[in-house]
Amino acid sequence: MKRVEIITRPYKLDEIKEALTSMGIQGMTVTDVRGFGRQRGHKEVYRGAEYQVDFVSKVKIEIVIDDDLLDQTLEVIQQAAKTGKIGDGKIFVSTIDNAIRIRTGESGGSAL
Repeated sequence: MKRVEIITRPYKLDEIKEALTSMGIQGMTVTDVRGFGRQRGHKEVYRGAEYQVDFVSKVKIEIVIDDDLLDQTLEVIQQAAKTGKIGDGKIFVSTIDNAIRIRTGESGGSAL
């Protein structure tokens, strides 16, 4: 199993969610996060005064999938999240050793 973490623009959440659910992915966890990458934040103007925003608002989407769905999932996420501009985000993939459904005791891929 693989855990896929997507950090991207908040307004792309619905597009990504629809793309993932259309391919059969049933669960996800979404967290509002703030941070910065290479662009180191950005400048904004409020009432004529310019100020630096160090942390940019993003969303982090976490899903766990079977290994055989990984390539298709990554492609779908990239298509849904891409704007072509700096700040589109990142995708991280890590290996999950086991998953257990607490209610039934199922483990492994059947717990997903």
